[in-house]
Amino acid sequence: MHKIKQTPEDFIVKEMNDIILGNTGKYAYFLLKKKNYNTIKAIETIAKALGINVKNIGFAGNKDKNAVTEQLISIKNGKKDFEKVSLKDIGLKYVGKGDEEIYLGRLKGNEFYITIRGLEDKEIKKIEEKAKNKQIFMPNYFGEQRFSKSNHWIGKAITNRDFKKAVELVLESNSEQNERIEEHLQKQKNDFIGALKIMPFKLLKLYVHSYQSFLFNKTLEEYISINKISSNKINYDEKIPIIGFSTELKNKKIKKIIEKIMQEEKVTERDFIIRAIPYLSSEGGERDAFIKINDFKIINVEKDELNVGKEKMAVSFSLLKGCYATVLMDFLLKD
Repeated sequence: MHKIKQTPEDFIVKEMNDIILGNTGKYAYFLLKKKNYNTIKAIETIAKALGINVKNIGFAGNKDKNAVTEQLISIKNGKKDFEKVSLKDIGLKYVGKGDEEIYLGRLKGNEFYITIRGLEDKEIKKIEEKAKNKQIFMPNYFGEQRFSKSNHWIGKAITNRDFKKAVELVLESNSEQNERIEEHLQKQKNDFIGALKIMPFKLLKLYVHSYQSFLFNKTLEEYISINKISSNKINYDEKIPIIGFSTELKNKKIKKIIEKIMQEEKVTERDFIIRAIPYLSSEGGERDAFIKINDFKIINVEKDELNVGKEKMAVSFSLLKGCYATVLMDFLLKD
């Protein structure tokens, strides 16, 4: 069984963006390098150490915890001296200023340098065969890190207006916000909406987006199964809706699939209008069902020092924003 992220250094991610760096502006830009933290946790840790509001720190994508990652962040009214903050497994490097805040989705993509461990000869041949033409086509699923342990279930509870269950799931996940939530509920026992509002906006939004991603993955999986799609029978222009309150289902085949899934989930498009917490309402969108990777390279194959009798393979590639390296790894080794 192949292994990725056996050590953080096995999974290196570098963000690609086109932010213009200058010497003036209300935002200071820093290169954030981290490991053993997802981005949200790292941002919260930095804000606490600097004594600033977490809302003043912007980032483009939530990078993996079990990885070594680099990405730009913006800090409103930030100072160059902020790079001197000393935190375990977190480093900041000042790179310039500008008037543009970095926000979720404000990136071109990511470069990856990954070591796949625990490989047998047949698995190595499988990867080499798929990489032979220097182009890899794969289903564009959302990756496991989008969901974590319970992100999508929290999002589902929010869209179902079961705010009590949402709070219970947050507390079970040992969120950094647990202490504040529990203090709030001691003062206002049944104010579950207020308890959720204590949490950072970006994290709450992630929960709803995670549930939308869950619905997308179920749709894409069913679409591939029903149409018996293989690598030589792919409509590369096909898009699948990310369900939200303004979703219009025009493709009859996809509409039938989504209607079945939503009936099973007991959710409707209008459920994504969340009046109790308006800023969590989500209009939806669409996403490519399949993507093409043009720059996949096998760097080397060596004996795996961490798994006796196995091999390891180092690979590199880049993906557009919103696409997942873990999905590619699974696809490469799938029959």
